[in-house]
Amino acid sequence: MPAANFNTQNDTYRKLMGNGLTYKVPRFQRDYSWTETEWDDLWQDILGTVREGGEPAHYMGYLVLQSSDDKVFDVIDGQQRLTTLAIIVLAALRQLKRQVAEGKEPEKAQQRFDGLFQTYIGYLDPVTLVSRPKLSLNRNNDSYYRNYLVSLRDSLPQRGINASERCLRKAFEWFDRNIREYMRGHADPGMAVAQLVDTMSDRLFFTVITVTDELNAYKVFETLNARGVRLSATDLLKNYLFSVLHREGQHEHELESLDDRWEKIIGRLGPESFPDFLRMHWISRRNFVRQADLFKTIRGEIKGRGDVFALLTGVEEDVDTYLALTSPDASGWSAQGKKYAALLRMFNVRQPFPLLMAAQRRLSETDFESLLRAVVVISFRYNVIGNLQTSEQERTYHAEAARIAKGEHFALPAVLEGLRPVYPKDESFRAAFSEKSIGTKQARNSQIARYVLCELEQQHSGRAIDSRSEAISLEHICPTSPQSGWSAFTDEEVETLSDRIGNMTLLPTGRNKALGDAEYETKRKAYADSEYDLTRAVAEQFSEWKPESIAIRQAALAKTATSIWRIAQLS
Repeated sequence: MPAANFNTQNDTYRKLMGNGLTYKVPRFQRDYSWTETEWDDLWQDILGTVREGGEPAHYMGYLVLQSSDDKVFDVIDGQQRLTTLAIIVLAALRQLKRQVAEGKEPEKAQQRFDGLFQTYIGYLDPVTLVSRPKLSLNRNNDSYYRNYLVSLRDSLPQRGINASERCLRKAFEWFDRNIREYMRGHADPGMAVAQLVDTMSDRLFFTVITVTDELNAYKVFETLNARGVRLSATDLLKNYLFSVLHREGQHEHELESLDDRWEKIIGRLGPESFPDFLRMHWISRRNFVRQADLFKTIRGEIKGRGDVFALLTGVEEDVDTYLALTSPDASGWSAQGKKYAALLRMFNVRQPFPLLMAAQRRLSETDFESLLRAVVVISFRYNVIGNLQTSEQERTYHAEAARIAKGEHFALPAVLEGLRPVYPKDESFRAAFSEKSIGTKQARNSQIARYVLCELEQQHSGRAIDSRSEAISLEHICPTSPQSGWSAFTDEEVETLSDRIGNMTLLPTGRNKALGDAEYETKRKAYADSEYDLTRAVAEQFSEWKPESIAIRQAALAKTATSIWRIAQLS
């Protein structure tokens, strides 16, 4: 990012609000939403700096601004904090206004009021007598903020206001009460409240990142998100789309329609899931793009009104598929479709999502469900067992998604043939399965191990078992931490072999707990009476349990696994 388009510095709240600078929350930025939890956290932080012997400074985090002239700044990230600080100042000003009205050293109170108001809030236009605030809020909040809070009306409306305006009113009243409480006991309350604002303004500081356009702002978001600082790239994209419509002079009703549709989409997905969904959606219809380049790509291709609404319509069309893949139980898919989607989620595999989005739009319901099953098989062979590099897999999935989107594929066989490069052949899969360990200390891995054994059991006995059932448990034949009776295993062999699939079997939960870390002969007797074929087979085939027993059993299981996780057309 060129230095001319990007500037970072630490500024106090006083410096931010001085020198004639003004700040605007973009018109379609999200509404004010802080509640008492956030107000109290900030208030306690402020008190910690203004009290005698308190902190010399308090860090307020990142503030991302966009400006072309260094005089007027759009608040890309940080509007909740800036708005709340302005409300605190306004609540302090209300105390001084009361002093003037009550005749308590009115001249001093008025002088303090005028000084603080001009420094932090704005100025009164001498011609129109209308306040010109230094901070302007979004389209849903600015009128209330300007007409009631900045004007310090004695009575604030409680009816006929929206939810975010109600938040603004409650915030103002909450800080009004707390500042009034803070002033009690001070010999000079007017001086105390003025010192509160001045000290707060000198000791609260931000890391201010200023950019010149939306693209640089998005790059900032990507960088900060990579460092664990969650910013709303979703809001940034929304503002860009609305700016496209603004440039074309669209009517208010069209902007309102776009805003309503957008908010419904975000409401269903959640703002943090939206960037991931958007990338999947984009790849399923257009060109491959990495997350870091998504905003740049969209900005390069979405340039007019028609582009904006086409994007929105496509997004609405794909939301259900994405949600069905990420939250299967809540979807309207068949029981089998939900099962396949749940398995992809358990495998933590997302590379096929663009392909599945494209397929859901074009293939028949039967073909789509068959493709979903094929993707599960590929994911199990390639990702779970093979642990192979996902870069080639991602490119293959995208290539097939593109062919579907372009109308080159209309039926399942052609799509499956395109997936052949990422379908490990039987021989390589069998070899990888024979050596596979699954560390079950992690909950997801434990679920995968249970799933594998339940599928193997079903293949042997013909009886379906729900791997999520609490009635069954995962048994390590050689315990992961054996106490005695396992001299056939060295400590190193216990560490390397206990999590091998060949060392695992199924037991009813209660029986597993009763066995604990018992020696093999005791376990073998319990296995012989088991209701599970695989578990009885251990007792029947192995009179003792040694490292080579694990290898023998796992090789046999690998042959069974190859017949279970198999795509006939590709094998």
